[in-house]
Amino acid sequence: MPVVAATTLPPSPLDRPAGGAFTLIFTTLPALLRLTCGLVAAVVALTVRTPPVRVSLLVPTIVALTAWSVWYAVRSLRYGFTGVLVAGDVALTTAAGLAIPWLVAPEVLPGEGSWMAVLASTTVINAQATAPARWSVPAGLLVTAGYATGASLAGNPVEARAHAGTLLVQIGCAAVITAVMRGRIGRADATFADYQRLSREAVVGRAAREAERRQNRDLHDTVLATLTMVGLGAVPGPSAALRARCAADLRTLTALADARATPAGAVALDEHLRTVLARLPELAVDATLAPCRVPAAIAAALADSAAAALANVVRHAPGAATTLRLAGDAEAVVVEVADDGPGFDPAAVPAHRYGLRESIHGRMASVGGRAVVTSAPGAGTRIRLEWPGVH
Repeated sequence: MPVVAATTLPPSPLDRPAGGAFTLIFTTLPALLRLTCGLVAAVVALTVRTPPVRVSLLVPTIVALTAWSVWYAVRSLRYGFTGVLVAGDVALTTAAGLAIPWLVAPEVLPGEGSWMAVLASTTVINAQATAPARWSVPAGLLVTAGYATGASLAGNPVEARAHAGTLLVQIGCAAVITAVMRGRIGRADATFADYQRLSREAVVGRAAREAERRQNRDLHDTVLATLTMVGLGAVPGPSAALRARCAADLRTLTALADARATPAGAVALDEHLRTVLARLPELAVDATLAPCRVPAAIAAALADSAAAALANVVRHAPGAATTLRLAGDAEAVVVEVADDGPGFDPAAVPAHRYGLRESIHGRMASVGGRAVVTSAPGAGTRIRLEWPGVH
């Protein structure tokens, strides 16, 4: 099962909350606007068919535009907007605008209230909301030119000028509003990213201070306590108890020296994961562990979370093909545990169950990372542990 390189991780909505909300809003609203206006325009267009409207041209055009409106809405709501979707909408609307003499009755063309005028306005506004200005503005101008040309060919230059002016105002206003919102949202997300970075640095700093306090407690409770007892004469002369106590204190000093010999942020995560695998000899795991060094607290959280995930495989999917992957660089670190076992529904796990909630999600959250659990009955389980790093 391949692992995605850490540098190509898609941004989580939690990493860009303002940008995610912007994308959601400016996907939903244009899709619904195009669908609603497309359906209403179809009804209105078929209602007025007086000459020189050509029914043989009008009917297939309306069918095509209605089908496009439905597909446009479904596609954008499901997958988001793409350049092809925006370009297709602009091309169809421009072509329909050029055919105004044969699609719009002369009595409904004036006053910018025809179904074609509404369709043109919808297209230029949607283009500004869903595409960069360098593409959306020329696209809006193309739709405007198509409408003005078609209205002029229909013998109504006044309508051509009037609605062309309206379209230009709509293009300008929509483009400016969208640009301002994108700029403000970008700054908000940048500020949020800085806050996340500072929070992760604070977590690492607290972990380092806690490690130092733990070492001080170990020294106080062992070596310093023994020396104090000897100095006060509480231990009478050489004895087996004193030798045993000194040997234990020496082991403590050696462990502390080894811990301080490894600088903060330079722990081999891949070695931690190999240690985890060594504790589970009953589980056959296909492991691919790229060399990766992270702060000690982060390595412990990732390794312990992976151990919990592998322990779940032993308990719930014995005999399943299991993979363990590690990929990381200065930007992000990813550990992924996957199996082809029976799977489960993550949403159905009771709230009081401790395993996923604390041993994996809670542990990763405590160091500024996250866990993503993907599973379904009969589809195996994939647990992705991500730590964005400090940069």
